[in-house]
Amino acid sequence: MERNAGFRAFADEHQRPLLRLAYLLTGDVHLAEDLLQSVLVRMLGRWPKVRRMDRPEAYARRTMVNQYLSWRRRRGAREMPSEDLPERSHAPEDSTVLRLVLHQALSRLTPKQRAVLILRFYEDRAERDVAELLGCSIGTVKSQTHHALARLRVLAPELAPRLPAPEGPARTEEARR
Repeated sequence: MERNAGFRAFADEHQRPLLRLAYLLTGDVHLAEDLLQSVLVRMLGRWPKVRRMDRPEAYARRTMVNQYLSWRRRRGAREMPSEDLPERSHAPEDSTVLRLVLHQALSRLTPKQRAVLILRFYEDRAERDVAELLGCSIGTVKSQTHHALARLRVLAPELAPRLPAPEGPARTEEARR
């Protein structure tokens, strides 16, 4: 038990933010708990090595994103996407409803697009940090962000005024008009 004291302290300190990230990635409380448990079990097995890292919480986040993407790849083969969204019976100004709309729209993005948006905008991470966490280039983060935001605008037009402005040449052309 004594040898796991450091891990227990780490888990106690970082459990809530990691669970929040897991929930944002999965969109489901139960899956989020499963994802967090899976990540913590993996970390416990590697704890002697992980505890010597400069930022073990960054390792936990990267492990979580990778595990989530892996789960989605396996589960994604069984899902059948639909082009038709259910009709909404709400006033777009209702913030609770907007959160639900955002949640639904995020669930329709690819796992990597969803992860990029959550890391970039919810956790307010720099493109470089997101690229490091996802194990990809900064250019991939930029393109995934661009495509994900464009898809969100299509899936949930009522969110468009609240979404970050598009970047790149399209933005420049709009400014000229």
